[in-house]
Amino acid sequence: MLFQVGGDGTRPTFFEMAAAQQLPASLRAALTYSLGVFALRRSFLHKILDYEDEFYAALMLILEGHSLRTTDASFAESLYGLRRKSVRLRLRKGSGEEEVQHSGLEKRQRILSVVFLVVLPYFKSKLHAIYNKEREARLRESLWGMEDQGFDEADFFTGEEPVVSRGDSGNQELSVRVQLATKIKKFIAVCYPWIHASSEGLSFSYQLLYLLDATRFYSLGLQALGIQVCRATGQELMDTSSRISKIRNHERERLRGPPWLKTVQGALLTCSYAVLDYAQTGLIAAVFIFKMMEWWYQSAEERLTAPTVYPPPPPPPAPKVAKEGIPLPPDSSLCALCLQKRANPSVVTVSGFVFCYSCVFKYVTKVSSPKLQAMSSDIDSGKRGSDKEAVSRHLGTICFTVLSQTVRALFSISVWRWCNQSLNRKS
Repeated sequence: MLFQVGGDGTRPTFFEMAAAQQLPASLRAALTYSLGVFALRRSFLHKILDYEDEFYAALMLILEGHSLRTTDASFAESLYGLRRKSVRLRLRKGSGEEEVQHSGLEKRQRILSVVFLVVLPYFKSKLHAIYNKEREARLRESLWGMEDQGFDEADFFTGEEPVVSRGDSGNQELSVRVQLATKIKKFIAVCYPWIHASSEGLSFSYQLLYLLDATRFYSLGLQALGIQVCRATGQELMDTSSRISKIRNHERERLRGPPWLKTVQGALLTCSYAVLDYAQTGLIAAVFIFKMMEWWYQSAEERLTAPTVYPPPPPPPAPKVAKEGIPLPPDSSLCALCLQKRANPSVVTVSGFVFCYSCVFKYVTKVSSPKLQAMSSDIDSGKRGSDKEAVSRHLGTICFTVLSQTVRALFSISVWRWCNQSLNRKS
């Protein structure tokens, strides 16, 4: 399963190298997320998540070691059809002539490649976790003050004479260990930002130089190991497959024991070879299928849990007219008594309907009913209140008009006087 991004020649493009570098981090995030989802129903998977760094480092150690041993490339590089070659040149003497060829990876280079691909990222992740914990502790101390002293750091000596017991030596050793661990963590919290910034700066510099075709090495680790990444040709892939078959046949020939034991060992070797050969395709396909299924079921759950949007309810029916009542007009802006547009609208507090004040007042005063008499008093009070508000607004308008006219007259008089004074000065 090879992904070719593009480009000509044996030198990989920048995008191929960037994709190969980002693949392990993306694979780790996908595996962690998948295990987190499965852990909701299988509680024993929480133990794997508790040791996430160790689990992923062991998995990548197996995959990277097998890939470097068989294809001379890392797990991600072999997926993109790349391979590693040593920069050193090896001289082979032929029939009176010397042939210069690129040598394959040496055993030392394979081991150091595993160190750079697995061991160093593992230690970096642990240092990053320690730094985050120390930063959170410092932030907590700055917000809430110093925390209480722990049991291991407590002072067991009270009074003038120390209390001697059997566990004093053990407690002292434990306190020394705790103090040493605390100092190491503080040292890491101080130094880690500088180390991280330096590594990221060097990585960015090498990537920029590789993009500008100023260097053959994509990272500092490749240059330190003397390894160059290039595209694998068809002949190299065929040679790699034949070499893998020879290695596996040799391993089968080395089996010792009775026939049934050789059969069992051969079956185990065949299963392990199949798992390692299809690990790349299997991991990528498993993550893709899982994300596809998650999207499928998540969209179904969203459709099931989405609130149902119902159409707006129809308006309520018109109220029934009483025997001696007045029907409402079809237009809500008309008065029900005079069937004309309402003038000086007034609200009847008992029913909430709006009429012309003159119409409803005449109608209420004509009908003799205790409820209507109470309603007429409400209308009178409301009308008086509305009349007072109207009078106050009218007086305010009159005062504002008079004040504005006065200011305008004073301004015109002052302008006329200034003009006369200026003319007299000129004459």
